[in-house]
Amino acid sequence: MAVRACGLIIYRRLQPAPSSKVTDGIEYLLLQTSYGTHHWTPPKGHVDPGEDDLQTAFRETREEAGLQASQLTLVEGYRKELHYPVRGKPKTVIYWLAEVKDCNTEIKLSEEHQAFQWLKLEDACKFAEYEDMQATLKEAHQFLCSKE
Repeated sequence: MAVRACGLIIYRRLQPAPSSKVTDGIEYLLLQTSYGTHHWTPPKGHVDPGEDDLQTAFRETREEAGLQASQLTLVEGYRKELHYPVRGKPKTVIYWLAEVKDCNTEIKLSEEHQAFQWLKLEDACKFAEYEDMQATLKEAHQFLCSKE
């Protein structure tokens, strides 16, 4: 059976310069793991018994980044499912998109992560080494741009 994990792609909007597009002010939150290869990823984790996928995404975000559900706005209509092998076993990861209501909200990392960064799309894609994560960030960004 596939391992199942869920998370949130979290973004914030900075005040755009008058001449720029609104989407230029979007930054994505990535966390750097304190284990393994120290890769960068949005907050995510395994589904606990009795939890639904979205509950998992919010719980993991609270545990890993210190963000409460009340501090976030879930973006309607976006859900991305990734499938890839981990140590020879299939893994499914589901992401939703959520905006931080206050762009100055403090991030409080758990022991699972050693650093975080707010990054514009191009830099977020450089930090997220995996192609499927890069594609997911770009797709999320396009989704936000299409809603402007």
